[in-house]
Amino acid sequence: MMRLTSLSLFSLSLVCVALAAVSANAAEDDKGWTALTDGKSFDGWKINESEKSWSIKDGAFVAKGGRSHLFYVGDEKPFENFILNLKVMTKNNSNGGVYFHTKYQKEGWPKNGFECQVNNSYNSDPRKTASVYAVKDVMEAPAGDDEFFDYTIEVKDKTAKLYINGKLVNEYTEPEGTEAGKDFTRVFDKGTFALQAHDPGSTVYYKDIRVKRLP
Repeated sequence: MMRLTSLSLFSLSLVCVALAAVSANAAEDDKGWTALTDGKSFDGWKINESEKSWSIKDGAFVAKGGRSHLFYVGDEKPFENFILNLKVMTKNNSNGGVYFHTKYQKEGWPKNGFECQVNNSYNSDPRKTASVYAVKDVMEAPAGDDEFFDYTIEVKDKTAKLYINGKLVNEYTEPEGTEAGKDFTRVFDKGTFALQAHDPGSTVYYKDIRVKRLP
């Protein structure tokens, strides 16, 4: 009986050590992340063109209305290398986007930075979710409508990796000698983030937005 009890205590101690290690790793994974939303307000964000295109519902920014972009302005230090993570949900036939390396402008489609496309079933544009818009496109949607999917954008030096639900879907590395110009010739630089309200017929939800700066 004593032998059984000692063995049980030893096994229990091993389980406790394993759980402690898992907890330590989880805490390590959470280090360096900064939440960009509080789920209740637009604090740290700035809307251009049409405030009516944006609302907050169940902790998410909801884009529905005429063209408008919601820029993150809560940190004056520009983002260069980083991991941006958020949850996104589209309704049927909806278009949106997530910009990086951009900067606030009063109107128009953002001229600076890259757009990471949000489009799972929008009929009028073949570029689907996880496209680096008009730079390296994805033609088959990696997610569906009416449910939140995990969108991760990792930018390191001259490479962007786009993950949907933890799976690498698209990767773009800027060719040497690329220079900014007209049309969609864009270059890696530094800046902030922006979310897109595309048109009155599109409804897109963005929530749980967080970022981790990289060296």
